[in-house]
Amino acid sequence: MALFNFNRAADYLDAAREMADSGRPTLARLLAEEAADRTADPAEATRIRSEFPDNSLRQED
Repeated sequence: MALFNFNRAADYLDAAREMADSGRPTLARLLAEEAADRTADPAEATRIRSEFPDNSLRQED
């Protein structure tokens, strides 16, 4: 696995895709949600979340 530098939404999305490809769907979903949260465009955020359709496991305060 490559080392990632997480500065942009695209970095989280790349990591999410790598996790999905390596059979880690839960981690992929969490990374995709972070990518979506860091995306300014709501339509793009929705697209990102739909690419990783598992239910969210995030626990918000």
